[in-house]
Amino acid sequence: MPTPNPPPRRGSLLLLLPIALILLALAALFAWVGGWFGNHQLTPQKMMDLAQSSGQQQPGFRRAHSKGVCFAGTFAPTPEAASLSKARAFSQPSIAVIGRFSAPSNNPYAPDSASPVRGMAVQLKTDDGQEWRIAMNSFPFFAAATPQAFQAMNEAGKPDPATGKPDPAKMKAVLAGHPEIAAFQTWAKTAPRSDSLGSTRFNGVNAFRLTDAKGVDRMVRWSMRPRTAFVAMTPEQLKAADSDFLIADLDKRLAAGPLVWDMVVQLAEAGDPITDPSKAWPDTRKEATIGTLTLAHAEPQASGPCRDLNFDPLILPNGIAASDDPILRARSAAYSVSFNRREREISAGKSAYPVVPAVQNGSAK
Repeated sequence: MPTPNPPPRRGSLLLLLPIALILLALAALFAWVGGWFGNHQLTPQKMMDLAQSSGQQQPGFRRAHSKGVCFAGTFAPTPEAASLSKARAFSQPSIAVIGRFSAPSNNPYAPDSASPVRGMAVQLKTDDGQEWRIAMNSFPFFAAATPQAFQAMNEAGKPDPATGKPDPAKMKAVLAGHPEIAAFQTWAKTAPRSDSLGSTRFNGVNAFRLTDAKGVDRMVRWSMRPRTAFVAMTPEQLKAADSDFLIADLDKRLAAGPLVWDMVVQLAEAGDPITDPSKAWPDTRKEATIGTLTLAHAEPQASGPCRDLNFDPLILPNGIAASDDPILRARSAAYSVSFNRREREISAGKSAYPVVPAVQNGSAK
């Protein structure tokens, strides 16, 4: 008579527990990104549906920040950077970068004067194969504290078909429930606009964790600070500006020489909001310059290397990790939906991208 199998030992079950937890976490992540659970009223797909239905969406373009221009250059870390993070990007002498400047709407032909918001995205690939993608904007803090509040703001801002204008009552209700949005609206109405992308500061409003070689963690927010002096445009200049004046200015400046930004991190202190990007940290927080971004070349996104890049802010190297900010995760998931939709349109031959000549060193050829 065969001997029955003995019951599994407790120790064996404990060994399997970490594997089960990892599988569960991965399943949860894929489910959230797919919009299958969590807040059933909001999914990444619904966020992109709203973005796509607003403005003048064109096939093949991003669902937000559709208008843009590609750039290329280098990133060089400072000696101080390696003391804050073990990321290879901070010990490799220099790294080639691909990036993109952008405007916020889904209309790729919107005039550059239409919004005070400007975006910068950067991709760094280190010599050991790791990748770091960074997405920043010119605003000093985000419009809302949660993805739900951000979606509510965008829904309230959509024009009523009957009047062609947003319903003020809807926005009033949103502001009552999410008062942080009012601060962003005030910034958007009053912020001075630089006369150049080259003199614009770009901020990463989400927090990230830097881990050094000894395992010490520090929460930071980063920004790109231009070495080109800021010059504010007057209302008259904005009104008279050409539709593509920022791209024309970028071309002109790069023809004269490189443009440079210093990458600065702000270090959090106890009590600073780590998971709420709608609240800025005090200016008194300690800062460190961790690198220099030098731009040498720009070209239209239709033919440039940035066109098919998804600047997912959760693509991070060893030594840099995301915080638990829900906006950060929503951005990553929404960017994925946008990328997949436009890639399908491009593959199907439905892209609205124009045929443009190649651009090298700031001059069309």
